Amino acid sequence: MHTLFLGRRHFGVTLAAAALLAGPALAQSGNDTVYRFSPVNQYGIQLTAAYWNPIIAYVSDKSGIKLQLKIGRTSADTTAYVLAQEVEFVFSNHLFSPEREQLGWKVLGRRQTPPIHGQIIVPEESPILQVAQLEGKEVAFPGPEALVAYKFPAAHLITKKVNAKFVFGGNMDGALAQLFSGKVAAVGANSQLAEGYARREGKKYRVLWSSPALHDLALMASSKVPEKTQKAVAQAFVGMHKDPIGRDILQKVSEQVGLGAEAHFIPSDGSEYAPYREFYRTAPTSLR
Repeated sequence: MHTLFLGRRHFGVTLAAAALLAGPALAQSGNDTVYRFSPVNQYGIQLTAAYWNPIIAYVSDKSGIKLQLKIGRTSADTTAYVLAQEVEFVFSNHLFSPEREQLGWKVLGRRQTPPIHGQIIVPEESPILQVAQLEGKEVAFPGPEALVAYKFPAAHLITKKVNAKFVFGGNMDGALAQLFSGKVAAVGANSQLAEGYARREGKKYRVLWSSPALHDLALMASSKVPEKTQKAVAQAFVGMHKDPIGRDILQKVSEQVGLGAEAHFIPSDGSEYAPYREFYRTAPTSLR
């Protein structure tokens, strides 16, 4: 299977974008430690920041623990920060492979949303009606680290011996923009993100294939973060929807990205992510 990588691992940034990218991993400001928080780039960089900055400002205020957003230009870049141990908190599903679980990240909670699915989708008016028709055609994905939107759909294509050409858009919005501009025939998608994009942009699509139901991404902490700090941050996240101020913030930022108004954070011990771990046990070797 031929894979095309669009763009480079590291990108130059504009001054506007640079303000969204944090510096060294654990900074000291007087007596206050600033912890870096890296959510996977599920949207474009500006929209990702617009969703997360109000949330982490609330969590910082409520917990007394200072958090700062640290995101790369692509989801793969952001995960590279995590693997390099340059951040202390993440919102991700990129850490459930056997090798990465050895890094010691602990699940503190997850976002409560309807189940998500890995999908392969085409525009509503596309003549493509089944996955086999993607033979020899370009299929876009957010990036090589995207578990739900890349690895699950790619595994299905590989298993079905459909020799498509893989291209990467940097994030889900980038891949979907390629789809609806006609640059690619189909997209590997996270159902939640595809639905949100369609609502925001007024687009319609058809699903050719869908994975079993999965839970939304996990809120996780590095093993180097003191347990007291982990608990304070987790409590602020999971209590957010019970506080009128926090609930209002969640509803407003969720509306911006096309999430349901009920999306909020709940506790998790990580057991809900067994399907992600099982994927790595059975996935094609190239995707593990």
